[in-house]
Amino acid sequence: MLHLNEEQLLACQAPLGHNLVIASAGTGKTSTIVGRIATLLERGVAPSEILLLTFTNKAAQQMMSRLFAMFDEKRVRKIEAGTFHAVSYRYLKAHAKLTLKQPRELKMLLKSLYPRFVDYEQAYKPEYLFELYSLYQNQSVDGEGFYEWLCKRNPEHEPYALSYESLFSAFENLKNEYGYAGFNDLLLHYKQKMRALPQSPYIEILVDEYQDTNPLQDSVLCALSPKSLFCVGDYDQSIYAFNGADISIIASFKDRFADAQIFNLSKNYRSSAPILQLANRVIAHNERIYPKKLEVTKTQCNSQVRLFVYDDVFDQYRAIAEKIAQSGTQHADIAVIFRNNSTADGIEAALREYAIPSKKKGGVSFFESKEVALMLDLLTLFHNPKDMMAFVQVMHYAKGVGSALGREIYEELLEYGQGDVLQGLLAPKARRDRLALEFETGNVASFAAHPLRQSLHEHSAHFLSNLHALALNVAGIRNATALIAQCEKSDFLGEIFQTIAHKRALRKDMSLDKERYDEALEKIHAKIQILSHLSKNYKDLEHFLIAMVLGSNEMNEGSGVNLLSIHSAKGLEYHEVYVIDLMEGRFPNYKLMAKSGGALEEERRLFYVAATRAKENLFFSFARAHRSKQIDYEPSIFLKEAGFEI
Repeated sequence: MLHLNEEQLLACQAPLGHNLVIASAGTGKTSTIVGRIATLLERGVAPSEILLLTFTNKAAQQMMSRLFAMFDEKRVRKIEAGTFHAVSYRYLKAHAKLTLKQPRELKMLLKSLYPRFVDYEQAYKPEYLFELYSLYQNQSVDGEGFYEWLCKRNPEHEPYALSYESLFSAFENLKNEYGYAGFNDLLLHYKQKMRALPQSPYIEILVDEYQDTNPLQDSVLCALSPKSLFCVGDYDQSIYAFNGADISIIASFKDRFADAQIFNLSKNYRSSAPILQLANRVIAHNERIYPKKLEVTKTQCNSQVRLFVYDDVFDQYRAIAEKIAQSGTQHADIAVIFRNNSTADGIEAALREYAIPSKKKGGVSFFESKEVALMLDLLTLFHNPKDMMAFVQVMHYAKGVGSALGREIYEELLEYGQGDVLQGLLAPKARRDRLALEFETGNVASFAAHPLRQSLHEHSAHFLSNLHALALNVAGIRNATALIAQCEKSDFLGEIFQTIAHKRALRKDMSLDKERYDEALEKIHAKIQILSHLSKNYKDLEHFLIAMVLGSNEMNEGSGVNLLSIHSAKGLEYHEVYVIDLMEGRFPNYKLMAKSGGALEEERRLFYVAATRAKENLFFSFARAHRSKQIDYEPSIFLKEAGFEI
């Protein structure tokens, strides 16, 4: 059963309409959302007429688990719940034909088209253009073209804007031809489907973390047009402007809906009084959108809030590691939080010196590592031999084969295999325009007999020969765990992994560090074993691959002290928190502000989020200099706003 306070109960029992709940850090927003759904069910709203949209699928699962304990599980499972992307994907999977692709795959596709449309030295590179286009999809209003949007945002690139627009037109056409969809495409297609319905399929839509909604997500809500909207968020925790989030969406709620009701949760159950007082002193420098005043409920605890000042950044990292070593708090309940991912390397190295285990989140993710991405591409290709992007991604590791040549080889094999790339590799059949070629129609025992062999460079031929041998070996295997095991021990992946490890072990003078090479190779295989372990939870290859695409941003490995960027720390809480590198230029980070078009107000919200992750002990640190780079630092403006005298 839920135990709600008066404010939470008042929000839960609000009549159908447009309701906004301002839920500051630690005020029990999850309980409020669960209580609202319970109220709807008790009032007779059908579960299938309720949609719960969360920032992560994990958050949706946690809320659903609470509801399972209160109502019949079969009934609760009829509630549609998940992220905007997950909900959109499930609907489109049942009503349209598409293949979900990760950003890295679509970047490669865009890169293969780029030379045909953009040939200016000063033009944006394809990698940056892809990110810019994604931001456009998230930020633009209906009917606004990329040319118009870019010229307003980056007027200095107006001379190239038409070329960019032509590139993206071809990009979209190619995606449509193959049925590919990226994460933003899921929302765009879903919005189109919802607009075509005669009426909304939902009575009420509940939106968690409403302050991080971007214009594309907001347009999806408008397309769904439910009778009732129940949004929960905190404008002081809006920290995703770099990804298109628009704080004006939550700020204008009361103006956009005539029947809007605003509720405020003021009782904080997480942090001690000194922590909240400090966080509130800083965030008060931002404009107040909705009035609020937090009330502390934790009064019986020995809380510490301190600032540590060091002469050098590396002195700082070693000292923080030493303090953690001497702390009586369990490692899993300690977090080191930073503004820049580069900071993580210094603190991680210092922790290792003290033999303190750590897990890093917020840098290069497990799923973005080359070895894991390659394994997933291979599995995708073996699951769907028509997948052009998976094949091109795999061919990227063949020496001298770029995106364009990879596509040409794909098209050749597709024709040899009459629509099946693997069949074209294993058992090619003669084409009418190559009558002179004669070979068996059964499996080719060696790639040397393949007709494509004669037209390939030696390196490419060797690469495809190894892929051919692997494809023969795994033919018929549909279990993800067994398939991973066979791939890992193959010559095909063995040679690629050795190449990756070699690159990671090169010294600055390009000589090989053998010890680092052995360590790199060991880490590669350790990641593959983690992937293999994950695969055991899925009944077949298809379900495993879908889960890896939809959930890749939410999974991480490791144990120990938590090393977190502020964006990764959002929504989490720890007994003991260290917020480090609080120097002007690093936090607030003026370079990132300029790059993302952000403002000091957003950096201040980042500070607020970092501080309110702490339940009892909150420590800040600042270094006066970076000696090796001969840089002097001033303390962060946020330390001054917090009341520290330096």
